[in-house]
Amino acid sequence: MGIVRTQEEENERMEFEDFRQTLVALAALERRKQSEEFKGLSSHNADVDLEEKLVCVTSGASFLGLAIVNRLLLRGYSVRILVDNQEDVEKLREMERSGDMMACKNKISVVMAKPTEIQGLMEAFDGCRGVFHTSAFADPDGISGYSKSMAEIEVKASENVMKACARTPSVRNCVLTSSLLACIWRDSTQHDLPTLVNHDCWSDESLCMDKKLWYALGKLKAEKVAWKIAEEMGIKLTTICPGLVTGPEFSLRNPTATIAYLKGAQEMYADGLLAIVDVSRLAEAHLSVFEEMNKTAFGRYICFDQVIEREEEAEKLAREMGMPANKICGDSFDIIPTRFDLSNKKLTNLMSRKLRSCYGES
Repeated sequence: MGIVRTQEEENERMEFEDFRQTLVALAALERRKQSEEFKGLSSHNADVDLEEKLVCVTSGASFLGLAIVNRLLLRGYSVRILVDNQEDVEKLREMERSGDMMACKNKISVVMAKPTEIQGLMEAFDGCRGVFHTSAFADPDGISGYSKSMAEIEVKASENVMKACARTPSVRNCVLTSSLLACIWRDSTQHDLPTLVNHDCWSDESLCMDKKLWYALGKLKAEKVAWKIAEEMGIKLTTICPGLVTGPEFSLRNPTATIAYLKGAQEMYADGLLAIVDVSRLAEAHLSVFEEMNKTAFGRYICFDQVIEREEEAEKLAREMGMPANKICGDSFDIIPTRFDLSNKKLTNLMSRKLRSCYGES
């Protein structure tokens, strides 16, 4: 016979658990601070060899996750890939055999953990200096692209990942993959709406709900909850807001995010806000930001290669997607004056400075 708790007892249990987790987070923060102070007093170079670094990539079997993993391995990092099911483990093995993923003995490990379980995430992050949360989720039915319930899953996963980062003493930095859609969906009927769209812009949550833009809503709320927890629990966070992620066979390898991103494509195109980014450049952007987080990198970064503005550009994207061009740019193929100016200047400046420093230029 089971024990039946009263509501008062259950409330007390939940309060105690919240208090216990807060103490764990504070202890982790204090150990992290002590580690940083020890580094400052050490006679060794603060920038340890990259080969000694271990980082974790969530959804490492995804289109973007795999690109980040390969880029990290090329730079000498050790990578722990986090997946939440056995199918992704088999997928990674097949990718290694086929050459889609670099074969680096003793440099790659794979762990399984559910984004709903903070303790499992903490165990996966243990020993890692940084976490790349790529926020990759697939439609379980394979038809809807991205549903409202998936947006809620994304937000909860972001919350749990950030809490796990804060409570894991070894983790110093986290890079979260958001979306350009978390910046651009604003009420364009407002006469005082700035024409410049950059890293300071946020989408309107109610507008996303009214238009049923669930992918934009999920990314927006997931990023906001990440920033809230980072501030409350003392974890260093940067977020990258990419345009539509493209690359080899992107529509086949990344179908859920691709279909979901293009909901509202005609409006984005008309406003001059339909932007794309190659997955390789996006992966490089993640590493550049991560490696500069202890120096100059901070806050949000918009990332894109190109804004789709012309007929031939829309047609090319449509062909890659296997859809009619008018699904992207409507029935008119005239060049439409850009109403908004999309800027990735903050990221471009950071990557340019990093490139110059690599070549020893002033």
